[in-house]
Amino acid sequence: MQNLFFIIILSIGLIPIKEPNYKPIVVLELFTSQGCSSCPSADRLLTEVSESYGSENVIALSYHVDYWNYIGWKDPFSKKAYSDKQRKYSRKFFSSSIYTPQVVINGKEHFVGSKRHIMDSKLKSYSNKKAENLITISDVKKAKEIVQLNYKIEGDIATKQLRLAIVIKERITKINRGENKNRVLKNSNIVVNEVYVDLNLSSKQIQISIPDIVKETDELSIVALIQDSDLSITGGIQQSL
Repeated sequence: MQNLFFIIILSIGLIPIKEPNYKPIVVLELFTSQGCSSCPSADRLLTEVSESYGSENVIALSYHVDYWNYIGWKDPFSKKAYSDKQRKYSRKFFSSSIYTPQVVINGKEHFVGSKRHIMDSKLKSYSNKKAENLITISDVKKAKEIVQLNYKIEGDIATKQLRLAIVIKERITKINRGENKNRVLKNSNIVVNEVYVDLNLSSKQIQISIPDIVKETDELSIVALIQDSDLSITGGIQQSL
């Protein structure tokens, strides 16, 4: 009888339900291409933001899409999977097309990635929003071909996924063809591999492969994000390797 009374009281809102209250995390996903003439300005802005805020508060990620490759320059970091990822966001946002440079913030909304005033406004807004999940990683081991780690998540994980990514801090490329012909481009926070794992456990050991495009001289980091079924990011962490 007491249990039934508690359920009734809870259902009508007399007992407050504790909301997650984890430290805010802002995740910027830039969809870009070395073959796009309007992308370098967005690439530079993402780099500036990353350097200004640091990965503890803002996680900046650069996804190179493949649909610009036909113009004459094949972006070495481009992947069809990243173009498909962008299309999923497009469907969420009810957009009829995809574009570069596009920034998606916390999986919740998008804007043109070179618009500094919008970037500043969104960073300020999302920096004050508490996260739904807290994720920590430990026992990170980097071998020649894989990175292995343990993760632990606090907060509700129902219907959520873990996204694990390998990120190159910076690369400079001389472009020989396409819209950016004869330009030297600096790209940062480049996602070179990403895997998705359905979350049925709040802690587990996991690994991700290091692709061949990674050089011994590259500075790498590992990024772990929590994403719900609506593609919204509810928590995240970045750690240097």
